[in-house]
Amino acid sequence: MYEWLPAFLQKQVSAYNGYNQHVDASLSHEFQAAVQFMATLLPAGIYTRNKTCHFHKVQGSDGGFWPAYRLCDSYWKRKNPNIKSAQDIDDLLLGMISQIAEKEDNVVVEDLRDYWYGTLKYTRMDYISWSIQQGRDFGLCSYNHARQYFGLPPIANWSIINRYLYQRNKKLFEDLANLYNNDPEKLELFPGVMLECDGDPGELLTAIITDQFQRLRDGDRFWFENLKNGLFTLEEIEKIKKTTFHDVILSVTSADRGDFQLDVFKWVNGDPCPQPEQISAQMLANCTPPTVTDYFADSITGYSILIAVICSFPLVSFLIAWMVARSRRRDFIKFQKRRALQSIRQSLPAEGIPAQEWQGPKEPICSVILQIDPQNVIKVLDSRCAIRRTITLQSQKNVIVIQSNNHGSKTLLIKIPKEYDLVLFFHNEEKCKEFINQLQENGIELHQYKKSEKHLMKDAVTKKQRGHILETFFRQSFAQVLHISRSDVTGSSSAKVKEALKCELSRTEFAESLGLKPQSMFVESMFSLADEDGNGYLSFREFLNILLIFMTGTPKEKSELMFKMYDIDGNGFLSKEEFFTMLKSFIEISNNCISKDQTEQVIEIMFRDSGFQNKEELTLEDFHYLLRDHDKELRFSQLRFKGMDPPEVFNQMCRRVSFVDKTDTRQTSSSEALLYTEAKKEKYPKGIIHQKLQEFRRFIENYRRHIICVVIFYGISIGLFVERAHHYAFESHHRGISEVTMPGIIVARGTAASISFMFSYILLTMCRNLITFLRETFLNQYIPFDAAVDFHRLVAKTAIVLTVLHSVGHAVNVYMFSITPLSTLSCLFPKIFVNDGSELPQRYYWWFFQTIPGLTGVLLLAVLALMYVFSSHHFRRNSFRGFWVTHHFYILLYILTILHGSFGLLQQPKFHVFLMAPALIFIGDSLISLSRKKTEINVIKAELLPSDVTCLRFQRPADFDYKSGQWVRIACLALGTNEYHPFTLTTAPHEDTLSLHIRAAGPWTTRLRELYSPQSVSDLGGYPEIYLDGPFGEGHQEWNKYEVSVLVGGGIGVTPFASILKDLVFKPSVNSKIACKKIYFIWVTRTQRQFEWFADIIREVEENDKCDLVSVHIYITQLAEKFDLRTTMLYICERHFQKVLNRSLFTGLRSITHFGRPQFEPFFISLQEVHPEVRKIGVFSCGPPGMTKNVEKACQMVNKENQAHFSHHFENF
Repeated sequence: MYEWLPAFLQKQVSAYNGYNQHVDASLSHEFQAAVQFMATLLPAGIYTRNKTCHFHKVQGSDGGFWPAYRLCDSYWKRKNPNIKSAQDIDDLLLGMISQIAEKEDNVVVEDLRDYWYGTLKYTRMDYISWSIQQGRDFGLCSYNHARQYFGLPPIANWSIINRYLYQRNKKLFEDLANLYNNDPEKLELFPGVMLECDGDPGELLTAIITDQFQRLRDGDRFWFENLKNGLFTLEEIEKIKKTTFHDVILSVTSADRGDFQLDVFKWVNGDPCPQPEQISAQMLANCTPPTVTDYFADSITGYSILIAVICSFPLVSFLIAWMVARSRRRDFIKFQKRRALQSIRQSLPAEGIPAQEWQGPKEPICSVILQIDPQNVIKVLDSRCAIRRTITLQSQKNVIVIQSNNHGSKTLLIKIPKEYDLVLFFHNEEKCKEFINQLQENGIELHQYKKSEKHLMKDAVTKKQRGHILETFFRQSFAQVLHISRSDVTGSSSAKVKEALKCELSRTEFAESLGLKPQSMFVESMFSLADEDGNGYLSFREFLNILLIFMTGTPKEKSELMFKMYDIDGNGFLSKEEFFTMLKSFIEISNNCISKDQTEQVIEIMFRDSGFQNKEELTLEDFHYLLRDHDKELRFSQLRFKGMDPPEVFNQMCRRVSFVDKTDTRQTSSSEALLYTEAKKEKYPKGIIHQKLQEFRRFIENYRRHIICVVIFYGISIGLFVERAHHYAFESHHRGISEVTMPGIIVARGTAASISFMFSYILLTMCRNLITFLRETFLNQYIPFDAAVDFHRLVAKTAIVLTVLHSVGHAVNVYMFSITPLSTLSCLFPKIFVNDGSELPQRYYWWFFQTIPGLTGVLLLAVLALMYVFSSHHFRRNSFRGFWVTHHFYILLYILTILHGSFGLLQQPKFHVFLMAPALIFIGDSLISLSRKKTEINVIKAELLPSDVTCLRFQRPADFDYKSGQWVRIACLALGTNEYHPFTLTTAPHEDTLSLHIRAAGPWTTRLRELYSPQSVSDLGGYPEIYLDGPFGEGHQEWNKYEVSVLVGGGIGVTPFASILKDLVFKPSVNSKIACKKIYFIWVTRTQRQFEWFADIIREVEENDKCDLVSVHIYITQLAEKFDLRTTMLYICERHFQKVLNRSLFTGLRSITHFGRPQFEPFFISLQEVHPEVRKIGVFSCGPPGMTKNVEKACQMVNKENQAHFSHHFENF
């Protein structure tokens, strides 16, 4: 205070006036920052000498000897080879006494700028930069504010800070001005203090240090000069004041008086032991370069493997799901094989020779059974004893048979002229010879040869080679008939074309080209007529003749050809028996869906309608007259051959769709009326922009509830994400976490908030009982409860994406924490880490497996991967049991999620705040379902219907109220599982019992069908009981809210409409008012025999529909295109049958049956014309995804027009 301070400040301090209790004696932040100015006094090296003024050489870190200690290599080493005893310390002090410090200025040696000691991670740092940053951390005021505080005038110009320095180094001030945007008010305290100094401390530094030391003295009650504290007497005080650092050094070292000057803080000429020269960095050893300690260096491989393993969770889940689905599929196939085993055994041949058929170099080898008929016909059967191929050798002479002469002589080649060859592998040579002997025993002349197996296969004409020839054959045929340029069809050389034109078709190849079986009656008749030479094959000219008539012939020529086909005895007349044979050949393509009695009835109707009721035979003219009203159909009828599609003009002419005409059908006696004519083609009057705007407006109108709910839900989710991201990016700097891992923490915490909200409120989408109740309230006008499952999937997919992002964020966080020194981590997580000085952070695996958030996070990813993969459409259909089990992991999911956030590393847990309300609602809803599930329901009747449909009729529980179109979930413990499956009720609400129609499409439904088979029921002694949960609502039950509704059912997807149609015709009978004025029901089915039970429901509807509410349209898709030749004849028969008996030939219903798939767009356009006063028409579809997609597309196309728009509700199965 009285020795160093005056020497440093170059002025005396004020006299002591006694203790002042109002003075703050603590260290100010300004002093702590400004005192770093002392760094300008430090030299690059420090001398050491003995008492005799001998300056020692010092050993450097490089092993060499240097004149002084290098500052940068001294302060960070705990052991120094030059300091081994107390004398070395004395010598160091003596050297420092003799050494002259650096000038007080703005220059700092490099030992403090770039080589100041750092942390374990970064061994070097910049002392000056650290000092400036420390001032910022303290929140120090600017240089000018400090001057004003200490009573000094502020600086308005950069040059005034230090005029002498400004004159010498003007560029320094210019660079500094640019750094602070030429605003002196922004100049920080420490740089300003350094600029002031130029051989003296400067006025601001002097004021700060003077103020600090005086406050330390005046505010210290125990200051030695304070007489009031009674510590020292006046004599002792004077003695203390006279004690100097010279005296202290003499007392603590071995130095004697005269070894160094009296004022140890100054050296002037004449003082003992002058320094050899002013020290500089060039005179000393180079500083040890800085090193960076990579805490993560030995963890890269392990961390990468761990991340790869976590990323493989979905793949592992996929493999597990694939194995489960494959196992279930394999068990299901075995189950089906066991069911079909009895029928297969019945069809086993009495005799036959087993072999294997070789079909080509890259084709699979098939196991076959060979049989030889007495008519010299070789039948090749597959493993199920179905005929694969029939080879007629009756007209063949000298059949060439080639047997292999190597590899056991068990390979046989049979050359088949005009067909592809038969190559067989027998089990041994004896079986091969046995087959040859059987051929000879049946009188077949053989020419036997032997070749090596390799050359034998090379000589064989394979099915693929034959197929190439037939492809060229058909191309050339169509080219001549349809007048197509040869350049468009010729893809082969002229030699191959000539070979193809010499080719002749066998009966089997002709049948395959038509897509029929060789045994078909139609093929028999057509082939016999076309085979003019009767050799059993069709030449190119014979095939061309028949093709010309069917592709380009007139209706009269086609009918004449058909007449000749079925004039079996060739007498020029077509008897009723021959007419019956003709119709029977057509009926084959519809799975013989018309009985013999119905066929005979059709013939009688057609004869009577044409006035031929008294005739037993028809002439060609009579046959023409019979088909007089169907010239247009015959004109466009043709045969569909494989190999080449007909030209587009035929496709356009053959497209016909049914539509509804404006004419009131109730005014006509025939149900055909004007319901089934060609749809009108009208162009949209507006431009493409207007259509797009109209389509968009209709989309908004149809889905406004969905859009609003999605916007609100995702708005909240995005808001939560933004709030947390903003908090950790801008509001948590005081915690320091964002300085360590800014991107990772923002992503992790933002997604965590959104996930907490989504995982909580996704439970509401599964509250089926609550949704069923609320959809009947006014809330259904604002919330689309029917889209709960779709919304559940959408939220789940979004949550999965956010979970992945959350995991990526934490993967970044773990990496950053693993490379952050322990001293920093102890500040971030004081509850977990204690700074023990080691600076070593925890390894990555500690964060993953030794913390609750890490371990639960890994488990959560595994659980989510299993749940997501098993809930995909493919695995849900192939392994519903796996979906059922893994989706019940949601309990584990929520437990782990709660534990995941309970550790509170960064913030207090908040997941329970989101979860509490939805969880209580979900638990209440589940308890309602659980109370119902405990009640056993007795099955009254079980019936096995065609197309693997099982009908279950069971008791209706008390207080079981439901609406048409609703569905239930059932479980059957007799199957050994408690899983519940959803099915639509097919009974109407007014019925006393409940029924379900369940198609055996998977393992559970197939086993259910087997369980309720008569044999199983007999073995069990009664029907097994079921458990019922429901009813639950869906979109189909809103059919009665539209004036006009269109119901579209495909396959088993008609089940929701069974209940609706029954309810529809019942309500008017009891004078119940409904808003719906008209129902159009479209039933799309492969064949009406698949769902004959539903035909009975439609028949009941037609009988009870007194108000003509329902218009039924049935489409049978198994039949070929409407104007194929065969379906044209069935179409003609159907129209005659409908005309006379007012019911369909195929279904027995008043509704007309159509062939092919419905064209929805023209149908909807006609509805707009029939009901111009209706502004909104409801469309409800249920069936395969392809059908519902076509309905949706048609609705979108029609909604482009500014007329009645169609609101589509659909369910897929």
